[in-house]
Amino acid sequence: MTQSLGDSLLALLPDYGAPFLAAITLLSCLALPVPSSLVMMAAGGFAAAGDLSYTAVISAALLGAVAGDQLGFWLGRSGSDILKRMENRGGKQAHALARASHLTRQRGGVAVFLTRWLLSPLGPYVNFAAGAARMGWRGFSAASVAGESVWVVLYIGIGAGATQQLETLWPLISDASGILVTLAVAGLLALRLRHLLHAHKMEKGG
Repeated sequence: MTQSLGDSLLALLPDYGAPFLAAITLLSCLALPVPSSLVMMAAGGFAAAGDLSYTAVISAALLGAVAGDQLGFWLGRSGSDILKRMENRGGKQAHALARASHLTRQRGGVAVFLTRWLLSPLGPYVNFAAGAARMGWRGFSAASVAGESVWVVLYIGIGAGATQQLETLWPLISDASGILVTLAVAGLLALRLRHLLHAHKMEKGG
């Protein structure tokens, strides 16, 4: 199901462009199950092929991610029952929220920064936890923007590089698994992107 969703979102990207990418990154920062990193890498591939603008996709992805962080932070601070519902539901969400709360109390802004890109599965839950813990808004925002900038540039850059130079880039990505395990999908993404780009160009030509 996840793969099918990813394929559907990738197919929509060249037609809806930057606004669509902004919506995807925003939703991902609210703990909704959308493959935002995959879509960002795809956006980098389309930018490398000239179908999308680098400036547009980077700006849109960053704007959406920061807006999502802010929304999650204020939901946590507002006393919304979203946290209680997650805790009561149990399972993966409750576990992730507990880890995020602990990390936020221990590391503060550093936790916010690292969970934008290095520990990204915890990112949305850190947003909620930071708001609930009454972390200072300025500190949260600074760490959010810095971390999301790393995430956006990294994944869009990987998508662009994988599309242009797969044979050169893939061995380097494989050796970097200690930095980001999720980079292992870049090789498969590049192959899928080449097929998608070809199909898109055939449509435009037709």
